[in-house]
Amino acid sequence: MTDPKLVSSFPILLQRFFVEHLGNQRAVSSRTIAAYRDTFRLLLDFAEATIGKAPTRLTLADLDAQLILSFLDHLEKERSNGARTRNARLAALRSFLKYAAHYDLTALPIIEQVLAIPMKR
Repeated sequence: MTDPKLVSSFPILLQRFFVEHLGNQRAVSSRTIAAYRDTFRLLLDFAEATIGKAPTRLTLADLDAQLILSFLDHLEKERSNGARTRNARLAALRSFLKYAAHYDLTALPIIEQVLAIPMKR
């Protein structure tokens, strides 16, 4: 396991999630990686427009339940995504946050709130 002190920033966690976790440890398909990548591109653009922070300045604490719910609402209303696409995006975010919880213990309360967001029927 990687030393938690070395993996404290959001950009580093995100990179390691894609390279080490998805690519090496879980060996997911390239299509899954592309779908997760697209989710984070959309989220990072949304976060920058909403809270005014560049992706390099984001922290896990910024990814609170309110931001994620707003993002999911944005997907449905402004991008005309259906419940299945919304749920796929939420699954990608959940996967990352479960990974990140092992490395940033200070963000656990925020991660727990996001993980409690239900899938849509």
